[in-house]
Amino acid sequence: MCAPLRVGALALAGVLALAGCQKSPGASGSLNDTSASQSPAGHGRIFLGVDDCASRGKGFTEVPCTSEKARARVIARYDGRQSEGPACPGPTDFVLHISESRPAFDEDGDGSVPKGYACMRNLESPHPGDPGGGGGPRTVVGDCVYTAGKGEVREAACDGSGKNKPEFKVRSAVKDRAKCPASTELYVQLGGGKPVGCAEPV
Repeated sequence: MCAPLRVGALALAGVLALAGCQKSPGASGSLNDTSASQSPAGHGRIFLGVDDCASRGKGFTEVPCTSEKARARVIARYDGRQSEGPACPGPTDFVLHISESRPAFDEDGDGSVPKGYACMRNLESPHPGDPGGGGGPRTVVGDCVYTAGKGEVREAACDGSGKNKPEFKVRSAVKDRAKCPASTELYVQLGGGKPVGCAEPV
């Protein structure tokens, strides 16, 4: 079995083919690798804490969820690097990386907002993090992928609405490759308790 790839904001996991290992550089799309480094606006106790909302423009800023500028809600928030922390929940549409800053206002009065990452869900469609949506920071059962190059695959919208057409769909997740059905033609490393995704042609 291949060694897992480094998990980043764009990370799909490593993808294993029947004849060998294929690497997946991650889901495509500009919303999957974003950052927020602007000073907190003071709408929540923690800058972009769980259930807080953000606007989207040149950068991301925290705004009240009732604001017409609100575009996405935080569904999980962690300190530190994403590669070293917990994975975002399945319905995450994109990940916001929060740069460490020392604003005039911060959540605990110590003069700094720690580096971290927020798992974001769009308030309205589209939801690329949903199964088959063609994006998001994680590959889950129901997602589709296409061949992006030699030994590489990326997510594609299962309905064919994206730039690239889907070639395989992850039908199930199992503990090891031997438990995948005979129709499996691609093994996708998902992580978690059932780390192997069994993918079939679409």
